[in-house]
Amino acid sequence: MRKLAILLVAGTLGIGSQAAAQTPPPAPAKPKTATAPKVGTAPKTAAARSYDRALLRPALLKDKAPETYQVKFVTTRGEFTVSVTRAWAPIGADRFYNLVKHHFYDNASFFRVVPNFVVQFGISAYAPVSAAWQNANIKDEPVTGSNKRGYLTYAKTSQPNTRSTQIFINLKDNASLDRQGFSPFGVVDAQGMKVVDMLYDQYGDSGGPDQDQIAKQGKPYIDKGWPKLDSIKSATLVGAAAEAAPAKPAAAKPATPAAKKPQ
Repeated sequence: MRKLAILLVAGTLGIGSQAAAQTPPPAPAKPKTATAPKVGTAPKTAAARSYDRALLRPALLKDKAPETYQVKFVTTRGEFTVSVTRAWAPIGADRFYNLVKHHFYDNASFFRVVPNFVVQFGISAYAPVSAAWQNANIKDEPVTGSNKRGYLTYAKTSQPNTRSTQIFINLKDNASLDRQGFSPFGVVDAQGMKVVDMLYDQYGDSGGPDQDQIAKQGKPYIDKGWPKLDSIKSATLVGAAAEAAPAKPAAAKPATPAAKKPQ
């Protein structure tokens, strides 16, 4: 199955031998996402019945988001707030608004935490919900700003128009993602980034859960094999962003020739 990921042209995290001193180090792997199973493959558990049933019909969740809004995340490490500015990426902002409005992210895990790169989440805790959103992709849109620390962007595959529900938070300035079409749409407040920085990251990028299995089995799969991963207790709309909305992320730099991958 395909996994949504950031395909950095300079190489993937942890792949390849150490290059000579004159050779640039490989860039981290980009945020990746999974392909969900078909409806009806989910285990029949009590937990599977505790989600908003509207999430099973993605085509009906088409509300237009306010020009600015805020989302409060309550996690197992603490709380942080995301301020979304629709003008940065209207399609992505609308999708995020509808997902949060119907509590898509509640109980979901931060299943991929790569130090000094990204925190990734957005596979539902409930397998039937993941199945319903398998092909509910949204179109790509222009990158109007840069993937700076604290900014939120959708994960996707190398194929166009494959954004869906998975999100990553940049843990540092990842300008190399700008020219690959990753469009920021919101930002975590400075105080909240202290919480994001504490999310459990010791399983490593290659030692974490399989994304396809999260989609097929839901959160019980993570709880059994990776119990230390942090999760989202709730993600809720808390009103419009403050009048002094966050500054627009710095403009993305023009694409430059790709560096060769170290041998």
